Amino acid sequence: MSDTPATPRPSHLFKRLPPDRRLRAAEAFWQDENAGVEQADATAAIAQRIRFRLKSVHAMPLDKKVRQLLALPAVSEAVAVRLLVAYHLDHQRAMMGRFLDALGIAHENGLIADENLTAPPADRLRAAAETLASSFPADEVSLYFSTLLWQDSETWGGLADLPQLSESSPAPQRS
Repeated sequence: MSDTPATPRPSHLFKRLPPDRRLRAAEAFWQDENAGVEQADATAAIAQRIRFRLKSVHAMPLDKKVRQLLALPAVSEAVAVRLLVAYHLDHQRAMMGRFLDALGIAHENGLIADENLTAPPADRLRAAAETLASSFPADEVSLYFSTLLWQDSETWGGLADLPQLSESSPAPQRS
């Protein structure tokens, strides 16, 4: 598999999310303690767009930063990946846990415990994907698999060949 998955880029995945999920992702992003670099990137983009100083954007209340982030015409791929990861960590822990359980991967509330995880065999990936597809909306499963691929295509590359990846990806949103 190549270094970049054949799935839509993270910025496209984020832009295609329904407005309520984009909002939840943006709220989770600004509250993510591990997103400092990406938050700085987003802060700089917002400051440039609205012609504010970085310090002023940084000091904005959460709801205002969320609105400003969602108003950006585009976000960097790094910010988009972090938005998707933050969304899943805040709102899709049950799905993440179910997937990892189905794969037999040790985790703590959806977070993988093993730092040296190897790529799961194709048959286990397929079975775990079918488990998710029977329990969660197809667009959520597709988004989760796309996010995993962009995070670590070496480990999760086998997801690219599964029908659940593209069955019902989020429909494009019109501005």
